[in-house]
Amino acid sequence: MQSPASTSFGRVVLVRGSEARIGLLGGNATPQSDIRATVGRFLSIHCTTSTIIGLITEVSSEHLSADDHYVAVASVDLLGEISGGPNPKFQRGVTIYPTIGDPADLTNNQQLRTIYTPAKSDHIHVGMLQQDPSVLAYIDIEEMLNKHFAVLGSTGVGKSTGVSLLLNEILQARPNLRVFLLDVHNEYGRCFGNRALVLNPRNIKLPFWLFNFEEIVDVFFGGRPGVPEELEILSEVIPIAKGLYTQYQSSDRLGVKRVDPKTVGFTVDTPVPFRLVDLIAQIDERMGKLENRSSRIVYHKLISRIETVKNDPRYAFMFDNANVGGDTMAEVISHLFRLPANGRPMTVMQLAGFPAEVVDSVISVLCRMAFDFGLWSDGASPMLFVCEEAHRYVSADRSIGFGPTRKAVSRIAKEGRKYGVYLGLVTQRPAELDATIISQCNTLFAMRLANERDQSLLRSAISDAAANLLSFVPSLGTREVLAFGEGVALPTRLRFKEVPAHQLPRSEATIATVAGSGRGQDVHFVASVLERWRGATTSRDVPVDLTAQEKMLPRAAEAPMLQPSLGLDPDRFSLLKRPLR
Repeated sequence: MQSPASTSFGRVVLVRGSEARIGLLGGNATPQSDIRATVGRFLSIHCTTSTIIGLITEVSSEHLSADDHYVAVASVDLLGEISGGPNPKFQRGVTIYPTIGDPADLTNNQQLRTIYTPAKSDHIHVGMLQQDPSVLAYIDIEEMLNKHFAVLGSTGVGKSTGVSLLLNEILQARPNLRVFLLDVHNEYGRCFGNRALVLNPRNIKLPFWLFNFEEIVDVFFGGRPGVPEELEILSEVIPIAKGLYTQYQSSDRLGVKRVDPKTVGFTVDTPVPFRLVDLIAQIDERMGKLENRSSRIVYHKLISRIETVKNDPRYAFMFDNANVGGDTMAEVISHLFRLPANGRPMTVMQLAGFPAEVVDSVISVLCRMAFDFGLWSDGASPMLFVCEEAHRYVSADRSIGFGPTRKAVSRIAKEGRKYGVYLGLVTQRPAELDATIISQCNTLFAMRLANERDQSLLRSAISDAAANLLSFVPSLGTREVLAFGEGVALPTRLRFKEVPAHQLPRSEATIATVAGSGRGQDVHFVASVLERWRGATTSRDVPVDLTAQEKMLPRAAEAPMLQPSLGLDPDRFSLLKRPLR
C-alpha cells in the first residue's frame, strides 16, 4: 500500500453528500501548534480548481489498525469553496466535490480573511473569530435585517450586551433606519445616548381609542376573558360613540343629530377618536329602556368596569387628556416611531412601569401600528422592531398570553419585510417561543443554552449543513456566540467585541452585594422608598392626609435622598398631564 504524502495534514478518505471524512496524518511534518484538529475548527480541502472549506464536527481514533498511516479520522461538513486564481473569492455551497486522496490542511489565516472579509461595505463589525482572534467577524446588515434575526441565550451569558452592540452598530451603519425596542426590564435606557428617545408610562401618550376591540376589551377586563353579554353591548356602542365624536368636530354640540348605528360607517376597530363619556351615555341610555331591573345588572357592571379603569392613575397614559387636541393619531405615531427622527432615530419603550394587566395590550397596539403604518405607507420609512424577552408575549402555548399580540408579531415576522418592517427577537427560552415566528428569522445568534428543549428547537430551526455546531451551545463562554444564517458568510463561532461602559445595559452593570455603608438607612430612608412605591399608583393631584405619627417625623427634606439605580429617572412616577403637540 502506498503511503500518503507526509507534507499534508490529512487526506480525504470518504465523501458522502455534504460530508467528508479526512484521515489525519501523524509525524513531524506539520508544526505542533497546527496539529490540534479539534471539533469546531475549519479545514481546507485542496481540489483541482478550488479549495473547499469544511468544519470539523467529530474526531475519532476508534477502529484504526496498528499499521494504519492515519492517527485519527475527522468528520467534516462541507460549507463552501474558495475559487482559484489571482483574486480568490469565497462562495457558499460546493460546486465540485473532493475526491479520495485529495490533501487537506487546517484553514490558514489568509483563507479565513478571504472568507470573512466583506465583499461590500454594507457590513457591521461585531467581534472576532474564536479560531483566530486576528480575523474580524462581520455581519451582512442587509441580509440580517431583510430576513429578520434572533438573539438566543440564557441569563448571564452577555445576551443584553450583545443586543446593545448589534443595535448600536446598526444605528451607526444605517443612521436613517428607525429602531423600536421593547425593553421589558428597563435596562437599555442609557445604551444609545442621544440617539434614542426613552418612553415609559410617565411620558408617553397612547390614547385608548387607538386600541382595537380585542385590545380595549383586554384593558377593561384586566387581562381576563370578557363577559359575552358585555362584549355584545360594547361592540354596538363603540361605533356609535365614534360617530358622535366625528359629528362634534364638524358641528355645534346642540345641533347633533341622532346617529343610526347601521349607517355610522365606523367599525369597532376603526382607529378614530371617541369619548368615554359618550360611550357610557350610550350604555346608560340602553339600560334606561329596559323594564326588567335584573337585566340592568349587566349594564351596571360594564359602566362600573369602564369607570374603574378610567380613574385608575396607572392608566393615565391612556385616558388622561386622551381627547384633547382632537384626532392626534398622526402626532402619536410621529412621536412613537420617530417621524421625523430629529437626530433620535430609535425609541426605547420601557415596559416595566406599565400595569401588568395591560402590558400585552400595549405591545399589541405598538406592533400592530408599526406593521399597519409600513403597510399603508408602502414601506416608505423602514423600521426595525426588536422584541426583548419575546417568549413572554408570543408563547408557543396558545393558552398563554394575549392572542392579538401573538398575531401582531406574527404578521411582522411573515409579511413585514415586504413593507419595510423588520423583526429582531431576543429570548432566553426559545423553546417557549412560537415556532412559526422564530422560523422566520434567517440569522440566528445562539449564545449559551443549557436547557435541552431550547437546544432541540434551535436544532430544528437551523438549515445550514453545520447544524452540528450546536453541540457547542451548552459550553459557550460569556460573549461567545454561534452565528448562523444569511447574515454571516459561514456558520461561525465568534466572540462579541467589548462594549463601551456607557453602552452596557443596566443588567450588566456591577452592583455590589454588600452595602458600602449602613449610614442613612433608617426610618426616613424607608419612608422615602415608600413615597416612590406608593407614587406608582397614586395621583399626584390628590392631597395626602398625614397621620399623627407621620406628622411627628422630621420633614422629608431632612431625609436622605434615595438614589435611583442606573438608567432610571428620579421623577419616573410623575404622570403626563399634557397632550402631545
